[in-house]
Formats: sequence, structure tokens, C-alpha cells
Amino acid sequence: MSRLSWPERIPVRWRIAVTCAGLTFLILLCFAGVLGSLVSDRIRDDFNDELRTGASSLAGELSFNTTLGETAETRRLNDSAMAGDAVIRVVDRLGRPVSPNASTSLFTDLGAPRANVEHFGRYAVASEPIQGTAAFVQYAKPYADVEATVDRLWLFLGAGVLGGTVLALLAGLAVANRALNPIRALTSQAREIEETRDPSRHMPIPAADDEIGELAETMDGMLASLDEARSERERAFERQREFVADASHELRTPLTSVQANLELLQTALGSASDDDRHAIDSALGSTRRMSRLVSDLLLLARADAGRRSARTHADLAEVARTAVAEVAHLAERHALHSGVSKEAIPVEGNPDELHRLALNLLENAVRHTPPGSTIELYAGRDGDEALLEVSDDGPGIPREIRDQVFERFVRGEGPADTAARGGSGLGLAIVRAVAASHGGTVEAGESDRGGARLTVRIPLLRIDSPDVVSDADEITPAGAALPRPPRASSRPPAGR
Repeated sequence: MSRLSWPERIPVRWRIAVTCAGLTFLILLCFAGVLGSLVSDRIRDDFNDELRTGASSLAGELSFNTTLGETAETRRLNDSAMAGDAVIRVVDRLGRPVSPNASTSLFTDLGAPRANVEHFGRYAVASEPIQGTAAFVQYAKPYADVEATVDRLWLFLGAGVLGGTVLALLAGLAVANRALNPIRALTSQAREIEETRDPSRHMPIPAADDEIGELAETMDGMLASLDEARSERERAFERQREFVADASHELRTPLTSVQANLELLQTALGSASDDDRHAIDSALGSTRRMSRLVSDLLLLARADAGRRSARTHADLAEVARTAVAEVAHLAERHALHSGVSKEAIPVEGNPDELHRLALNLLENAVRHTPPGSTIELYAGRDGDEALLEVSDDGPGIPREIRDQVFERFVRGEGPADTAARGGSGLGLAIVRAVAASHGGTVEAGESDRGGARLTVRIPLLRIDSPDVVSDADEITPAGAALPRPPRASSRPPAGR
């Protein structure tokens, strides 16, 4: 999966809000730029017009006596200047006052008269000639006030642009959240369906007939199709399980009859030729394997269907001893050790199924370890649980497939000389099915000697019992028990 760029990692509601705010900012910025330019020019033009009007008005009203060098209305100059915070001067063409009384400020130089409004120092100056004389009247005001007004205008417009952008961002968030509420409802429902794995639930359909409503209806239809497909698949699996269970049950009787007849024929033909005896032995072996496979399929089919066999009080210790004795003839080239509690290990279950569980564990160890390997079975108590454990010093089970060995038809790689004894791939699957049907668990691990360890835990019956005492004996191919160093305790060795 490619890495997302940073804009794609931003939540959708923020992307919508930022887009709205960005567009609003650009629109307001353009509007403020045009409006600010027009209003600024208008303010400056009005200021210049005011200066020209004032200068023209003074030039028309003043009568200047060139002989005396003073105006008839000198006091009026001062009044006009004070009223507008202006400077008024009556000057010649070179900008020199024609008289000390002809200026409101002797210390302000406004330069030579000009035809247009000019900036001189901090003043904007408008000059008008006085009719009938060679003098000019200069009317000046500081233009800093005008620029301050223009700056305030731009500040106001900038604040309006930023304020409008922030409002657009908040409005975009509000609109996006409101628009995404139906999607949040769909997401929440989809998450619940994911957790419960129940496609029979329905999606909330918004009242509005829009794209989100169409999405909700599509998802609801998809869930309905998935639920229907799941129901059909479950019905097919149920029919398959019933067929396997019924077929396995029906096959047991004729297979048992064939096996009995072959055994009888094997006994009756004691003096038959070697070829005949070999044919009968081969047919009898195949029949026994087929009977075993049918029994395994029947057990698994019943487990899949949730059918529980009859339960009674069983002794797991006795079950383990019987399984060890039964598998002893198969382990002629192995050292088989038994560490089974001498006292009863009471559990509630089916003795036949528990016997199959213990037998499959031992046969699995024999099948997948080379000759000369040591196989050990331990049965005891561990707190409130009955513990059944088979370990060996063989090649072990790779860590990456320890969870897969309990799947059906999974065959491990056994030694070359034991390949002919390969099973059907159902042995450990039956172990897990039996353990689960008895409320227990099974796990694969590594033994203290580096081989495989398969551990089954089943809840004990709540019956008061003395402490567990274990014995240890080695079963030879002939079935004789050889003494083995006793365990330090009834618990399995450390690390199990």
C-alpha cells in the first residue's frame, strides 16, 4: 500500500472546511483589494479637492494691498487656518511671503506655487493666484491624517477578510459535520457488524434521497446478499456434515462385518498358501484402516454438528494406561515411558473418545520420530485441570506450523522409514475436537529435550482427592515394565 501524502491524511471534514475557507479568502481578498483601491483613491481625491476648493475660495475673497503689503482680512486667514488645522500663505512666484502678516505660520515653507496639488514636506499644498495681483495664496494641510484614514481602511478590510475566512472555516466544519453524520452512523454500524460478524443487521437509511442515502441502501443490499450467502453456505455445510455423519455411520456396520469375516477366514485358512494368506492379511489391514478412518470421520462430523456423545465419570489415568498398553506394540523401536498418576483423575466425558485422544497423541509421536527416540506420556493434575501430555526427543514441530498441526488432513514430515505408517491427517484434529467437546484445550510446544510436546487440559470433576502420586515405568516391546527414576513431584518437568 502506497504512503498517503499529507493532504490525503487530513480528515475529510477538515478538507471540506479548509477548501471553503480558502475559496472565501480568495474571494474576499479580491473584493477587498478592489474596494480598498477605489476608496483610497476617492479619499485622496476628496482631500485634494478640498485643498483646491479652499485655496480657490481664499483667492477669490482676499483683496491685497501691494503698497501696504497686508490684506484687508488678515484676521480671516488665521480663522480659516485654525478651523481646518491648515497653513495659509500669501507668496510671490518664488514662494516668498509678500508680508509677515500674509501667512499663518512664519516658520512653514510650502515651496513655490504649483498648478496642481503637490506634497511638500508633510503637507499637501494647493496654490491659487489672486486676481489682479502677482501674489498666490497657498492652502496646505498635513496629509498624514489622510494616510492614517487609508491605513485604517485597509486594516478594516484585512480584518474583514480574516474574519470572513474564519467564519467560512467554522461554517464549513459545521456543514461538513452535519453532512458526515449519516456516514458516521454507517461507519458505526459497519464496525458493530465487523465485531459481531452478523450480516443480518441493517444499515441506517437517511431520510434524504441523496448520494449518502444511495450508499446506505447499497451497503444494506450488500449485507442482505452476504447474509443470504452465509445462510446458504451454512445450510450446505450442515447438509455436508449430516451426509458425512450418516455415511460414516452406515459404513461402520458393513466394514465391521467384512473385518469379522476376514478375521474368521484368516483363522480358517491356517494351511493356505503364502499368497492367499498375504492377500487376506492385506485385505484385513486395509479394512481396519478404513474402519478407523470411518470412525474418525464420524467423530469429527458429530463434533462439527455439535452433537455430544453420552457423558459419564471417567478416569483419565486409566484411559492413559490403556492407551500406553495398546500402542506398545507399535513402538517396538522406541523407548516408551509412562508417568501416570496412581490415583484416579476424575473427569466428566466419554471414555471411548478420551481413549481415542490419548491413543492419537501416542501414535502421532511414534509416527513422527525416528527409531530409538524416547516418547513420554504424563497424566496428572494441574490445579483444577487434568493434564495429559505426550513429549518426545524427535525433530519437533516448527514454530510456524504449531497452530496448523491440529487442522484436518495436515500431515507432518515423518522419518523416511516411518512414511509407510503415515496416517490420514485426522489424528490431531480429533485430539482438538475431543478436547474442545470436553471443555478443554490442546496446544503444541517444544519439550525439554528439543522434540515435540502436545499438551491437553480438561477440567477436573469437583471431587475432593488426596495429592497426586506418580509412578514411572518403561514399557518394552514385550510389554514388561522396567523401573525408571522417580519424578521429583507429580507435576511435569520444568518448562512444560
